[in-house]
Amino acid sequence: MLYVSCFMKLLVTGGAGFIGSNFTHYMLKKYPDYEIINLDLLTYAGNLENLKGLEDKKNYKFVKGDIADAELVNGLVKEVDIIVHFAAESHVDRSILDSAPFIQTNVIGTHNLLEAAKRNGNKRFHHVSTDEVFGSLAPEDPAFNENTPYDPRSPYSASKASSDHLVRAYFHTYGLPITISNCSNNYGPYHFPEKLFPLFITNLLEGKKVPLYGDGMNVRDWLYVEDHCSAIDAIIHDGKVGETYCVGGQSEKTNKEITYKILELMNKDESSIEFVKDRPGHDKRYAIDISKISKELGWQPSVSFEEGLQKTIGWYKNNEAWWKNVKKRRV
Repeated sequence: MLYVSCFMKLLVTGGAGFIGSNFTHYMLKKYPDYEIINLDLLTYAGNLENLKGLEDKKNYKFVKGDIADAELVNGLVKEVDIIVHFAAESHVDRSILDSAPFIQTNVIGTHNLLEAAKRNGNKRFHHVSTDEVFGSLAPEDPAFNENTPYDPRSPYSASKASSDHLVRAYFHTYGLPITISNCSNNYGPYHFPEKLFPLFITNLLEGKKVPLYGDGMNVRDWLYVEDHCSAIDAIIHDGKVGETYCVGGQSEKTNKEITYKILELMNKDESSIEFVKDRPGHDKRYAIDISKISKELGWQPSVSFEEGLQKTIGWYKNNEAWWKNVKKRRV
C-alpha cells in the first residue's frame, strides 16, 4: 500500500470537468478528512455548478488557473501530497478543427505539473489517460491492455499519448512516483452535452433528433463515471509506483445499440435518429482488458450498463437547469 495515513491532501487538476468533478465529490464523501485543492481554468467544459455543495467545506478549495502556468502550479504542488491529473482538452472533433489547445494543455500543462512534482520533493503523481492512445481495434482483435503498443489516430489521442510518455519518462529518469490509468469511455452526471450520451439524452428531452455518425457501428467500451472514480481511488492508495492500469466497464456497445437503448428508455422511436457524415479518422473499436487492475487491486466495475444508463437519463431529467445553462453557453 502506498499510503497508510488517514489523511491525504490532493491537488485535482480539471476538477470542474466531467470526471474530475465526479471524482472530487466521490473522494470527499468517502474520505471526509482528506483535503482537495481543485485547479481548473473553467474553459468551455469546466463548470462550477458541477461542484455545488462543496463551496463551504473547510477541506475543499477551488483555484481558477491554468496548468500551463508554471508558477501557479509550482505553488500549489508545494501544498499537497499527491497530484491527480484530469485536466485535458478531450473532444476529438475539436482537436480535428484546432489541435493547438490540445498540445498546450495536454502536453505543456502535463510537463509543468511533472516539473513541479519533481521540484518539490518528487510528489506522488497519478495521470488520468485514455484508451484512445492505443488506436483502433478490428472486431476480432483482443482488447487493449497495458502492453498494447501506442497508435494514436487523432490530434487529441496523440497529445494524450505524448503526455503518457512524459509521465513515464519522469519515473524512469527522475524516480518520480507515478501511476497512469488508461480508461474507456465514461458516462454519467455532469457530462458536457457535446458527447454522445448527454447530447442524445438532452436532445430528446428538447424534442430534437439525435445525430448518429456514419452507420453507427463504431464500438466503445462504456464505464459509469463513479466506477472510474473508484478505480482511481484504488490506484492512488494501493497501486504500484511506475505502473499503468487499464480501466474499463466490460460493456462493449456499438453507437447504434446505445442510440436505440436510449430511444427505448425515453419512449422514442427511430424517427428521432438523424444519420450524419462520419468523423474523419473515426476509430472503429475500443475495448479494455481489466485483468491487471482486477488481479492486483481487486477492482471491478459495479454498475451495469443498463443501470448506469437509467441513472444517467434520470440525472439529466432531474437537472434540466444544469444542462440548459451549459448548452446556452456552449462554444
